[in-house]
Amino acid sequence: MRCIEWSGRACIVGVVLLIAGCSSSGGSGPVVVPPASSRPIVVAAHPGPGQGRAATAPLPAAVALPAPRPMRNWDDVRLQAAQRMISANPDGTYTGQVPEPLLAIPVLEIELNGDGSVRRILVLRQPSQARDTIQIAAAAVHRAAPFGDVSRLPRPWKFVETFLFDDDRRFKPRTLD
Repeated sequence: MRCIEWSGRACIVGVVLLIAGCSSSGGSGPVVVPPASSRPIVVAAHPGPGQGRAATAPLPAAVALPAPRPMRNWDDVRLQAAQRMISANPDGTYTGQVPEPLLAIPVLEIELNGDGSVRRILVLRQPSQARDTIQIAAAAVHRAAPFGDVSRLPRPWKFVETFLFDDDRRFKPRTLD
């Protein structure tokens, strides 16, 4: 009986090792943790060409943003970040009433460097449909950065934003709702 238990465990370990050996690390792309995991997905800190929208859609032209205002607290950071995301993504956002039902609601944690540039983006909540909205939201964050000097604010230098996507894949930051 013990031999059967041992061989069953060895078989399971072998399968796990085989699966791990078959996986590859892309190197330059985003680091993705399987959705079944309880850990959040990490979105690439600096999206490359083609990332941030569906592969068939071109990236919008960059919009010149004014220099970020000085901030006193994290509420100021969140508000200014949401306003900059709307300004930097005029064709991909809406500011009116939130439609019912929403297409997708991804939630991102944006970690900043002291100068307000984006250090890392974690996906805290994946939408059950329209998963491409995660990359759209992450690209919108990158286009709106930097968010201003946060080095004088308490650590950790990060905030959470919820993106409310309509059927046209346009978003509104929840902070502005």
